[in-house]
Amino acid sequence: MADHVIIGKGQIGSTVARLLAERGERVRVLSRSGGADAPGIAHIGVDARDAAALTAATAGADIIYNCANPAGYHLWAEEWPPMFAAILGAARAHGASLVNTGNLYVYGPVDEPMTERTALRSPGGKGRIRIRMWEEAMALHRAGDLRFTEARGSDYFGPGALADAMLGERFMRPFIEGGSVSVFGDPDAPHSFTYIPDVANALVRLGGDDRAWGRPWHVPTAPARSQRGMAETAARLLGREPIALRRIPWWVLIRVVGLFQPAMRGMAETRHQWDGPYVMDSSDFTEVFGDEPTGTEEALAQTLDWWRRRLAAA
Repeated sequence: MADHVIIGKGQIGSTVARLLAERGERVRVLSRSGGADAPGIAHIGVDARDAAALTAATAGADIIYNCANPAGYHLWAEEWPPMFAAILGAARAHGASLVNTGNLYVYGPVDEPMTERTALRSPGGKGRIRIRMWEEAMALHRAGDLRFTEARGSDYFGPGALADAMLGERFMRPFIEGGSVSVFGDPDAPHSFTYIPDVANALVRLGGDDRAWGRPWHVPTAPARSQRGMAETAARLLGREPIALRRIPWWVLIRVVGLFQPAMRGMAETRHQWDGPYVMDSSDFTEVFGDEPTGTEEALAQTLDWWRRRLAAA
């Protein structure tokens, strides 16, 4: 039985913890707020930016899963460097393997489907932060000081994805309440959306397979659909006519919404993901490990059902 430590208790970290606990593994979840223990899962309050505290809290770990993230884009430059340095230090101190939750920001604007071999050429600040994290971890891996891998997904959606997800509250709530949907960018551009349970499954798979280490992996992701295509599918699943899409100009998001939600100002760097095709290829993962992505209709049905329960309870 391995000792698994998950850093971050958001929807991905919580799902990873549940999957591992169901297998009978030893599981600890570290987060700033801590929490009550659950069956098979211990919760510990620790600030991942505090290197000494994180090293102490991860003692005995065999595998560490980094599922943490700063609270908003505007905090990345301040919080990621000390937090990731502390995570790398903790893994090295205990000889633990590290599975990192990544994204596609490292690639920057592209005009073809992204694979794990796409060059890391992001010109933006957030993309460069992610590139530095990858390079720092891989330098340790190549030196034999750390076993490391990274799972990269596109824009996450699914149960638990709230205001910070494009297919989160702003998108899903109108389908339940009968309003219009606000979108940014080209609503008809094909876009890859990665289902949260598929991310968690991928992290667990990578942590338990020796073939995973020393390279990135794209999380199994269903074929790309446009925002309009996702909206039409969601409406059909609910037995409704296609819902109206209201396209919001970028300047509104960055200048107006950004006044009240500083994290939204960071969307300016990633607008290329929405103004044209943004497609990822996850065939490597499926070919090596055999895991297929959850179908879009099943994933949307599960997401809508979660939102119905959430809004009914509210």
